[in-house]
Amino acid sequence: HLLFCVFSHIVRNSLRDSSADASSGSLGCFGWCLYLTSMFFVLATFPVSIFKCVTIVQEYERAVLFRLGRIVDKKPKGPGLFFVNPCTDKFTKVDLRTVSYDIPPQEILTKDSVTVSVDGVVYYRVHCPMLSVTNVKDAHHATKLLAQTTLRNILGTKKLAELLSDREGISHDMQGSLDEAAHQWGIKVERVEIKDVKLPHQLQRAMAAEAEASREARAKVIAAEGEMNASRALKEASLVMAEAPGALQLRYLQTLNSIAAEKNSTIIFPLPIDVMAHFMNRK
Repeated sequence: HLLFCVFSHIVRNSLRDSSADASSGSLGCFGWCLYLTSMFFVLATFPVSIFKCVTIVQEYERAVLFRLGRIVDKKPKGPGLFFVNPCTDKFTKVDLRTVSYDIPPQEILTKDSVTVSVDGVVYYRVHCPMLSVTNVKDAHHATKLLAQTTLRNILGTKKLAELLSDREGISHDMQGSLDEAAHQWGIKVERVEIKDVKLPHQLQRAMAAEAEASREARAKVIAAEGEMNASRALKEASLVMAEAPGALQLRYLQTLNSIAAEKNSTIIFPLPIDVMAHFMNRK
């Protein structure tokens, strides 16, 4: 009895949908006759026919129902149970969950004539099951092909430096272009990411040599600046020592003290330069 009540409720809903279609002129007189005849056979074979007439749609799915080639009720069915007339109805299930697609590596010629291999990932979902079924044969396949061509077209307008430094901006541009083109297919592009940019080996070596030369040049500039600062400090120190002659002797003693602290076997005796000048003048 409970099974019959459930079945009758589903049949009443189906008849209500059919009545709405008939009132709008979508089924027509001949179609309405076919549908009533098929419903008679369904009722005549009850309860065996219930296994063919009741369909379950999951929470994350929707079913687009076609009755005699026309969409029923202009909206998808589900989630839950719904009635299907096996003689006149056909349905297509559409998954509403987000799909991730890995874009295969694409050989791209950048704006500055550099060949690179770029791959990425696209996240999209079906936001309108009706459009994804009626406007395109395979919405997922079409979106994947569109993602590949969009990646090539957008990166072809960028220079290599922009491609390496502005990945976030390129991903945003790709998402906007993909979402605009796939909207008519009932597809919503949620996110696009550039995964990897592979450069030719010769270009990698050239860029490494350029970076190394740049680092060496900066190191030489830093060393030269250090020498210049050291010479200025020595000049200032010599001017200070010239004002106090005893400062040079103290510097000699400080140098000997630092040498003796290292436990060297070499002993250095400072000899004033004035003494050497005296012997030179004597010759």
